[in-house]
Amino acid sequence: MKRILFFSLTYYPFIGGAEVAIKETTDRISSEDYKFDMITLRFDTNLPKFERFGNIDIFRIGFGYKNAKIQDFKRFPLVVMKYLYPFWALFYAVVLHKRKPYDAVVTVMTSYASFGALFFKFLFPNIPYIARLDDGDPFEYYKKRTKIIAPLFKKLFTKADFIITTSSYLSGVAKEMGYKKEISIVPNGVNAKHFSKMYSVEELDALKQKLGKKDDDFYLITTSRLVTKNACDDVIKALPLLKGNIKFLILGVGPDEMMLKKLASDNSVSDRVIFLGQISHTEMPKYLKISDVFIRPSLSEGFGISFIEGMVAGLPVIATPVGGITDFLVDKETGLFCEVRNPKSIADKVNLLFEDKSLREHVIEGGMKMAMERYDWNLISKMMKENVFDRLFVDKK
Repeated sequence: MKRILFFSLTYYPFIGGAEVAIKETTDRISSEDYKFDMITLRFDTNLPKFERFGNIDIFRIGFGYKNAKIQDFKRFPLVVMKYLYPFWALFYAVVLHKRKPYDAVVTVMTSYASFGALFFKFLFPNIPYIARLDDGDPFEYYKKRTKIIAPLFKKLFTKADFIITTSSYLSGVAKEMGYKKEISIVPNGVNAKHFSKMYSVEELDALKQKLGKKDDDFYLITTSRLVTKNACDDVIKALPLLKGNIKFLILGVGPDEMMLKKLASDNSVSDRVIFLGQISHTEMPKYLKISDVFIRPSLSEGFGISFIEGMVAGLPVIATPVGGITDFLVDKETGLFCEVRNPKSIADKVNLLFEDKSLREHVIEGGMKMAMERYDWNLISKMMKENVFDRLFVDKK
C-alpha cells in the first residue's frame, strides 16, 4: 500500500470542481492499494481538526470562526491563512511523514497550497511531487500575482516529478512554464447518476412555483462563482436583446454579486435575473431540470465540469471556445459556441436554441452521449490510478 498526501487550501464542505474531483477519484481507488491524507484549512471551527471523509483522512489546520462561509476566505482575518498555509502545512506534513512515511505528495491546484508541497519536495527530494493543474483563471493572472517570486513560482512546475492536467490547454501551460517530463490528462468527471436523476412532476412544479416560472418562461441557468472570468455580466447584457420571457437563473456566490445586481438594474432586467446564492450539490440537478439552457460565456476555463453536469442533466450548452472547453464542446454537436465578450453573440445563440427545436434536441442528445461515454467518474478514477499513481510507482521501481 502506498501513502499519498494532498495539499489543498480548501476541501469539503468548501468545494469546487477540483475538490469534487479528488473525492470522487479517491473514493473509487481501493484503500488496499493507496492510502490518502489531506492537509487543508479549518475556516469553520465547527469542523473537526481531523476526520475521515470518503477515502481520505483530513487534517485541518489554522484558525477560523464558527459558521464561516467560503466567501469569508477573502476577508480579514481568514485571508491571512492562505499566506501562512505553506509553512503550517509543511510543518504538519513533516510530522505526519515521520509517523508514517509518504510515498508521494500532490498539490490539488496551482495555489498557495502548492508551495507547501514544493517545500516538502525541497526537504525530501526523493519523494515524488505531483502537481495537478485544474485552474480556471488565466495563467497570466497567476504570473502577475507571483511576479515578485517568479523563480519560485516556476519551480512549482519544473520541480514536479509528474504533472496531471484536466485539459489539453493546461498541458500547454505546464510546458510553457518549463515542465519537460511526462504529462497525463485526466479530466474531471461527472456523477452521471446524480445529474441525470429524474424528479416527479409535482416536485419540479413546486420548484417552478417557488421561482415564479410561468409556462412560457425560458430559463437560462449557470452554476458559477460570481467572478470576472465567468462573465455572468455578458449574459445580463444580452437579456435586453432577448424576449421578455427569457430569464437568467444564477446559482453561486462571489465578489461580483453586487456589481451584477446593479448591472441588471441598470439594464432594466432585474426582474429577469434570479440570484439564488449557493445551492448545494445535492439540490443542483433539480434546478437544472427546470431550466432550458446551461450558459457560461467564460473568459477562461481550465476544464469546465459545470458544462458536463448541464449536459448530463439534459440541457443544451452555450459556451465560449476558450481553455479546456474545446476538449469536449463541438459547435452544433455537443453544444453551441458564442463569442467571448459579445452579448449580441450570446443573444443570437440563445435565440437559435429558443426557435430551432430540432437543433436543440440534436445538441442535447450529442452532449449527453459524449458526457456519459467520456466523463463518468468510474472511468476517470481508473485513469487516475493507472495513468498516474500506478505508472509513477512502477517507473520509480
